[in-house]
Amino acid sequence: MICYRRSSRSRHGLPLPPGPKPLPLIGNILDIDSEQPWLTYGAWRKKYGPIVYCQLLGQDVVIINSSKVARQLLDQRSSTYSGRPTTCTSKLFGIDFATAFLPYGPQWRIHRRMFRQAMKLETVELYQNLYRSKAMKLIQSLLDSPDDFESHIQLYIISITMAFTYGYETDSLDAPLVKSLAEFVKLLNDGLPPERNAMLTAFPFLANIPSWFPGATFKRDALRSRELSLRSLDGPFEYVRKSMESGSFAKSMVSDLLDKLDGTGERASQEKAIKECAATVYIGLRLQSAATLLAFLMAMMLYPEAQRRAQAEIDSVLADDVLPDFSHRKSLPYVEAVLRETMRWHSVAPLALPHMTCCDDVFEGYFIPKGTMILPNVWEIHHEESEYPEPYVFNPDRYLSEDGTVIDGDPLTSRVAFGFGRRHCPGKWVADSILWMGIVSILAVFRIDKGKDGTGREIEVEPKFTAGVIR
Repeated sequence: MICYRRSSRSRHGLPLPPGPKPLPLIGNILDIDSEQPWLTYGAWRKKYGPIVYCQLLGQDVVIINSSKVARQLLDQRSSTYSGRPTTCTSKLFGIDFATAFLPYGPQWRIHRRMFRQAMKLETVELYQNLYRSKAMKLIQSLLDSPDDFESHIQLYIISITMAFTYGYETDSLDAPLVKSLAEFVKLLNDGLPPERNAMLTAFPFLANIPSWFPGATFKRDALRSRELSLRSLDGPFEYVRKSMESGSFAKSMVSDLLDKLDGTGERASQEKAIKECAATVYIGLRLQSAATLLAFLMAMMLYPEAQRRAQAEIDSVLADDVLPDFSHRKSLPYVEAVLRETMRWHSVAPLALPHMTCCDDVFEGYFIPKGTMILPNVWEIHHEESEYPEPYVFNPDRYLSEDGTVIDGDPLTSRVAFGFGRRHCPGKWVADSILWMGIVSILAVFRIDKGKDGTGREIEVEPKFTAGVIR
């Protein structure tokens, strides 16, 4: 295999992208910070440039550290770069059904067609009353027990996601469907980093060790995750189907897709695709949206001037005792900038899910072989000094022109946080609506301050985030 790859490269007469020298067999795995690999990849940019080649246990990997290169490859050459590597971890943890993990092919196209039907902007806007009503419940919960803010944020996201996707109403994190889905999502977040997949790909026998074996915690987690995967696919879907049969169902993504089944093709396979799409939406929104709102709270605490400016803008637009709704959005450009800066300042998914080349390619004189894993380093892209001066400072003014209006150069469809090319997030319109409504509602009602100790002194806070697929 090694000899074949070397000869195929020499036939092209072109070099691979620059990068660190790999060791035999293990490649560059020892060079990478296992907790924060995106920082290693960002450091490599300073030495090798915006596109870096490395090897992870025999797998060709290209790191993209620049928004310009990401757009050129993943957007403009999407037919070449829309593949997904087959990952041992996604199958092991029972998430290989999700749209994000499907290879570029017929089943992926079926999913995307369903998403175009169910999640286009016009459809998502029909649920604006849902987003606002859940935001009002969030505000009440924060008033009643502010110390439990993290649980309240989680419930806000989960209640919207369950209602939008399945028409399932819940006011508790302890509801049976909610608990099993939440446990499944946590296991996925902890179990799917690309470095673990590289290890299992290089040493496949590790996937077969018994769950009782010392040090095999990941195997026990994987077994539990696969069990919960089946529940996550079948349980909520059956709830919708039975509700529709009884005539007492609420409008939802799943009910709409079931209504639109046209009778062509095998119904069982169509229903299977609906189950998979719905679970994909839940997992994606549940992981990223809650983490983004928690990062927003952190930013407002650390940057009180940004908080004051956003609240002053809200006060200037809304009458006394009026809470914001989506009709106010265009009149609140600074709040819009706060949302965008939150997504940049703390990238909750610092490494986007890996792409894979479907064929050989040449970029700026470098040869990129078919089957190469492409890792967009979202963290580094969001912290490019040439694009974002003082990138570690939270500064919403980056997104505003001199007259205070939002700069059009960052429309929703081009935001790096929602992915690239044909692999962009299909739930971006829902996520954007949930985040904006949560942010503007909190700012309209609360002041977010640092906590105080027993003597009344402010407790200093250092922003730290938990490691996982979503940080």
